[in-house]
Amino acid sequence: MNLSALTALSPLDGRYAAKVAPLRPLLSEYGLMHRRVQVEVEWFIALSDAGFAEFKPLTEASRGLLRGTVARFSEADAQAIKDIERTTNHDVKAVEYWLKSRCENSAELKAASEFVHFACTSEDINNTSHALMLKAARAEVLLPSLDRIVEKLSTMAHELAEVPMLSRTHGQTASPTTVGKEIANVVARGPCTQPHRRGEAAGQDERRSGQLQRAPRGPAGVRLGGLQPQGGRAAARPHLQPVHHPDRAARLDGRAVRRRHPHQHHPDRLVARCLGLREPGLLQAAHQGRRDRIVDDAAQGQPDRLRECRGQFRLANALLAHLSQKLPISRWQRDLTDSTVLRNMGVALGYAVLGYDSLLRGLDKLEVNHEALAADLDAAWEVLAEPIQTVMRRYGLPNPYERLKELTRGKAITGEAMRAFIDTLELPEAERTRLKAMTPGRYTGAAAALAKRLGR
Repeated sequence: MNLSALTALSPLDGRYAAKVAPLRPLLSEYGLMHRRVQVEVEWFIALSDAGFAEFKPLTEASRGLLRGTVARFSEADAQAIKDIERTTNHDVKAVEYWLKSRCENSAELKAASEFVHFACTSEDINNTSHALMLKAARAEVLLPSLDRIVEKLSTMAHELAEVPMLSRTHGQTASPTTVGKEIANVVARGPCTQPHRRGEAAGQDERRSGQLQRAPRGPAGVRLGGLQPQGGRAAARPHLQPVHHPDRAARLDGRAVRRRHPHQHHPDRLVARCLGLREPGLLQAAHQGRRDRIVDDAAQGQPDRLRECRGQFRLANALLAHLSQKLPISRWQRDLTDSTVLRNMGVALGYAVLGYDSLLRGLDKLEVNHEALAADLDAAWEVLAEPIQTVMRRYGLPNPYERLKELTRGKAITGEAMRAFIDTLELPEAERTRLKAMTPGRYTGAAAALAKRLGR
């Protein structure tokens, strides 16, 4: 069968291909090759500045030519590397050979071409490339998607700030709140919050809190050091001081370079990043409380996007959890199972992005069932026991808790019954009048004000 949207094994490359398209140039095999070329180029340039008598610092023209190769990297280039791999049977070595071939037209670069991939292992190139891939996907796709969800929820919190609804705790009715305030709670404790700009220079990563912020900033730490720490370079030049150029190359993209390491890079920060990307707390906004109170427009034939996004987030979570559990475990510091596992990073984040899209579409379809909310409140006059008890305590009335408990526990209380009870209390007339005017729908305290403060 021909490969198409209908025959693709993964729905990410079939049914949902268009929705995850922004991740394709970043997390596909093409994206991995692109980053490998970038790492090899920057390592090569840094080596020229490392003090080797045989490899003088490259001219600006040669540096520009090399970096232009990265900037103009195309699908045709990736295919050329793939063709070389059929001979080498080694994907990183194919990148090395391809880059050397691109040096053929420059006398300066050709003369130094044996310094391409000098004293490196595949792990040096791969762990740095994966870190670059994840950082780009996070900055260019994931965080902007979350920003759109937060913006939508924040708008809903403001618009519904004064719509009262009944709370519940331990399965029992509790002090009323507002729809907007509950949505604001979810935003505040979710994976990101409204931008709090400190001038136009505020970066994307400085605008979030929660899970994505708690995970380490920047890309996962990387390792550039060869088979032994500085070992290959020490063998070539035993009297040369330890090479510090990895830091120079790393700083180009915020890299943290380990100088003391085993053969395989410990992916601690990458693991933390995977955990930080797991299911956002924002999803709870769509499922909090009783579903018949805030409903989606299923009557018009629209699929329930909120159920879809839950399934998509669970798939993303399962894969990200596996990455976080598998990557720290290595056999004899040479566990190539990481290679095939990390190739699925795009699948994990693809389902996350798909979930973000479904969540946003689902939120767009939500409508508040005002009648149901009002009916809930009108059937829960017992929630006014709290303010009445508080006023009784203020004026020194005996046994306020016990008297309200006897009135409300296990009984259906009506407005008339509550007002009749208030009339029996030895309170100032003004206080009795104020309490009798209170209804469950009006007893929301500062909920509306708190909802309106979101993002300000």
